[in-house]
Amino acid sequence: MSENTREELKLLLLDKSVRTGEFTLASGRKSDLYLDCRVTSFDSRGARLIGEEGWLAVREKLSTSGLNAAAIGGMTLGADPISLAIGMESARQRPDDFLQVFTVRKEAKGYGVGRRIEGNFSPGDSIVVVDDVITTGGSTLKAVDAIEAEGGKVLFAFVLVDREEGGRQALEERGIEVLSLFTRTDLLGS
Repeated sequence: MSENTREELKLLLLDKSVRTGEFTLASGRKSDLYLDCRVTSFDSRGARLIGEEGWLAVREKLSTSGLNAAAIGGMTLGADPISLAIGMESARQRPDDFLQVFTVRKEAKGYGVGRRIEGNFSPGDSIVVVDDVITTGGSTLKAVDAIEAEGGKVLFAFVLVDREEGGRQALEERGIEVLSLFTRTDLLGS
């Protein structure tokens, strides 16, 4: 990773997305840290930085593992801008072999063709599943379940921030390796 780009992204996350205090998380847990990564990932500069750093990390992981991914995506809404930013950077750098992008709905549409996965996903695709933040790993695992139910093969999970509260372990217990750009320790030192 480029240290300048990584540091710029870290500072942007700290400025826009990191809050300390007392919070109740989506999991119901209480925490002294709240991370709203959407504020950074929906920021034009933040999306560019996430795309650059995320694609570098994903490309390196694919290369060193001998893996080939067809697409990248995860549970809407947190994964959407991250997946798109990384997919766009992959297309910029590898125009003949880039990652397609998709999103996983929380539930299938009740109309039309009733899809749960929207975008550029096909059964049999090898997938990088994305999440903005992992705490318990619950929402990432829901995305994995939906992808696998539709015939996708999850290669590994890419997360912007690992809160270091058990989510990585939950995913790894399911056999899904986690690649995170940042951890709580990286951002706050503790």
